[in-house]
Amino acid sequence: MGDKKKLGFWSIILLGINGVIGTGIFLLPGKAMKLMGPGSIWVYFFDMLLVMAMTLCFAEVAGIFNKNGGPYVYAKEAFGEFIGFEVGIMKLVIGMIAWATFAVGFTTALTSIWPAASNTLVKNSIQIGIIVGLSIINMLGVNFAKHLNNIMTIGKLVPLILFVAVGIFFIKGGNFTPMFPTKVTTSSFGATAILIFFAFTGFESIAVAAEDMENPKKNLPLAILLTMLLVSVIYILVQAVSIGTLGVKLASSTTPVADSASIFLGGFGGLLVTIGTLVSIGGINAAESFILPRSAVALAEDGLLPRSIAKKNKAGTPYIAIVLVAVLTIPIALSGSFTQLAAISAISRFAQYIPTCLAVIVLRKRPGLESTFRVPFGPVLPILSVGISCWLLTQATKVQIIWGLGALIIGIPLYFIMKKGSKSVENNETC
Repeated sequence: MGDKKKLGFWSIILLGINGVIGTGIFLLPGKAMKLMGPGSIWVYFFDMLLVMAMTLCFAEVAGIFNKNGGPYVYAKEAFGEFIGFEVGIMKLVIGMIAWATFAVGFTTALTSIWPAASNTLVKNSIQIGIIVGLSIINMLGVNFAKHLNNIMTIGKLVPLILFVAVGIFFIKGGNFTPMFPTKVTTSSFGATAILIFFAFTGFESIAVAAEDMENPKKNLPLAILLTMLLVSVIYILVQAVSIGTLGVKLASSTTPVADSASIFLGGFGGLLVTIGTLVSIGGINAAESFILPRSAVALAEDGLLPRSIAKKNKAGTPYIAIVLVAVLTIPIALSGSFTQLAAISAISRFAQYIPTCLAVIVLRKRPGLESTFRVPFGPVLPILSVGISCWLLTQATKVQIIWGLGALIIGIPLYFIMKKGSKSVENNETC
């Protein structure tokens, strides 16, 4: 029998789905349609292929290690402590930006059924309530968080599956014209790819809480692959149904999936999908509240953040890390709109994706390190993933780059400060 205090294989997959499917698929189809028209569906395929290549890389390195940290651990083992710290601090910052984005996304979706949620005071109160409330729940223990995650993941999948299963019969072929826009530029394609890429992000967080999972070296690689395969299929089908039912109206829709459902399922269908949207976004907020503190703990356990951050309460949860993350996430959530935060979050993810893909090549040459999974075609997919990622970064705006990757610069002096403090503590202990 498995350890009830740890996540089993299917709970890991549900955590992964919950960590990926959230605000993006419910709120971004209209933005994609506005930028690329019906051809936006090809951008989904492009992002899917890129993410699947990255997923294979993550699966290989996840099959080597069984400790918390995810991308931080892989970068540290492959390239040393400094690069590991940079990736680790970015993972923490990225997570807070992402969680803030999801909290803002919840209020954005809520306005479709409760207009008062657009009021600044009400919106801010809801966002703070989400972050504080989930942090308190997370302190109650892994088992409680696991059941909450499973319930919310199933709750978000039901309306999406219903949306696709019924909506596919109401698609109008004429809405996909032109399928290959003649005025597409590299910049417009790149901007759309970056925005949609946000909807695919989050799979890397599955490995962050490895120590809270059963047999992570065996279960994580397969769970990561299955998660992204399922998510990719759902995303492409949802975009296809949205385009096929709304047509040009999709470009101006702020709640596209709910608006599309209203056409073929009536008012009840639109309400059902809106509720599903809120459950989905609530679920991904819950996933972030569970995963993020573990990123801080991994750094603290290695002495790269104050070790007190790794302290646990009687329920076995890192309560100081949970409080710290919540306090830092709240001001980010109050600072920007969903679209702004989504683009910044997508850009910042490459700071952990690129090092992880390169780590595959480096760690393969290390004696004694064996993975339960191996990426096919040698170094081709890791190199391809890095190359495409670098190209996408060139398509981002200067503001997105500064906000998305700025933490790398901040991390440089912080690393040396923490190293100096760690050495002082070691010297005092030896005296």
